[in-house]
Amino acid sequence: MKKDPLYNILKERFHANMQRHSEVSWDLVEKRLETFPDKFQVLKWMEETGGEPDVIGISEKGEIIFCDFVTESPKGRRSLCYDQNALDSRKEHKPKDSAMRLAQSMGLEVMNEEQYKNLQRISNFDTKTSSWLKTPDEIREKGGAIFGDWRYGQVFVYHNGAESYYSSRGFRVLLKV
Repeated sequence: MKKDPLYNILKERFHANMQRHSEVSWDLVEKRLETFPDKFQVLKWMEETGGEPDVIGISEKGEIIFCDFVTESPKGRRSLCYDQNALDSRKEHKPKDSAMRLAQSMGLEVMNEEQYKNLQRISNFDTKTSSWLKTPDEIREKGGAIFGDWRYGQVFVYHNGAESYYSSRGFRVLLKV
């Protein structure tokens, strides 16, 4: 792990952005990554798809929480509908995949509305793009899905048909290590 170039990228990003995670030490992050080496591979995927992962905090269980800190929705995770049911319902012009399936296949959680709003308190994200958010079942059962962005000095959470997809809409994830 320490020989992988991503290790140094994560370490430098961590130290350059201490305001994101002042209660967490790099030693603790390193210890958790050594204990759970499979999570490092997930971080590699987050980085490769443009997420610029960094630590956002620590859970009550002592897990280190990483999330996407790239300014705009990760480029390698755009043009996706919301979930597999939405993908299956499209008759033509199907996107290559769905946000929820792709996140789940990597063992990741798509941010929910509360997590997204907390992220936006750190800085302004998705000022030109938008990100799918984990949608409450009662909305999804009616065919909808929610997404968020930052416009006009505030966070907006909107709805769309879950089968829709746009070149400027992706998704942001959380990884617990």
